[in-house]
Amino acid sequence: MSTTRPYPPGDLGPEPGGAGASAAGPAAAVPAGQIRRLRLAGTRGAVARARDFAREALHDWGWLPAAGADQRAAAEDALLVVSELVTNACLHAEGPEELRLRCTAKVLRLEVSDLGAGAPAPRSPHRPGRPGGHGMFIVQRLCVDWGVVRHADGAGKTVWAEVAAPA
Repeated sequence: MSTTRPYPPGDLGPEPGGAGASAAGPAAAVPAGQIRRLRLAGTRGAVARARDFAREALHDWGWLPAAGADQRAAAEDALLVVSELVTNACLHAEGPEELRLRCTAKVLRLEVSDLGAGAPAPRSPHRPGRPGGHGMFIVQRLCVDWGVVRHADGAGKTVWAEVAAPA
């Protein structure tokens, strides 16, 4: 798990430029504190539903349609990370319960909650030619940070990841 940030999980840190500064980039139009939620418990086709839901949010937040290569790459990275997190919950954690998305001027935070007891980790050593086991390696490579938060009641966890907003 990554530990590179100087602030705890869930705290995205100060906005660039301080309070009152005008934000640039696609996240500038996003109302502060807006969170999108998709209930996935018991859903068939959870990965496809989660990707469609995330794609719609990226359209609403101005990431799509992409204005350039960097913005297109950031949107594609976000959609791939959603797929990986939801797939891991399906394969290793009794299925996903909920997908949450939060966009700021700095990052898109993706969270997948499940009832599983295990903790995801990139396979070590990573073997690119071997099938399976690449999900968390991909998440680690595409995201500025990621981690796991155990639910206070002891029933499950939330796996979160943050994709940098395009410049």
